Amino acid sequence: MATTTLRELNGFDETPASLTDAVVVMVDFQKTYTEGVMELDGHAAAIAEGKKLLEAARAAGMPVIHIQDSGYDPDSDGGKIIADVAPAAGEGSVIKSAPNGFHNTDLAEQIEKTGRTNIILAGFMTNMCILFTAQGAFLNGLHPTVVANACGTRALSTRIKGNGTTVAAQDVHNGALATVTELYGVVVDTVTDLS
Repeated sequence: MATTTLRELNGFDETPASLTDAVVVMVDFQKTYTEGVMELDGHAAAIAEGKKLLEAARAAGMPVIHIQDSGYDPDSDGGKIIADVAPAAGEGSVIKSAPNGFHNTDLAEQIEKTGRTNIILAGFMTNMCILFTAQGAFLNGLHPTVVANACGTRALSTRIKGNGTTVAAQDVHNGALATVTELYGVVVDTVTDLS
């Protein structure tokens, strides 16, 4: 049974951001998520959709900001941004140390300088940095839209040391997107769903 979201109860706008009036924020598209212990399920498809978003943003002349998590040492091989979605000259950058890209960074100031209040989020991981950056955007008076297919995560256990139930990556992903939809922003499936 579908429920009424907190967004609906508060009368918040449900219109996705447009490719002409937003800032694209590419979150943690770092190589560490493509192999080894942090490899995400379906990362290749998410990167491909992120590349489409980045190409559309550049074609429309939209501002773009790239975020990297300092926990993966942005100068190391694993911490670098994946080549297909790497920054171009003139695009903004933020190094963060918490899942919320607004926490102790100048992300809000970079967005404010564009004069725009809509942002489009894509990247890794859906249940961490995408969710918390969407929350940070909302708390900063911005209007986030998340492109679901340009995000990804991994399977998780409900308990420490694997003694709980394993939750499939798609379920973790969907749960995070449901939390965004509940209050913090709008979720679309693909770049073509952006107005």
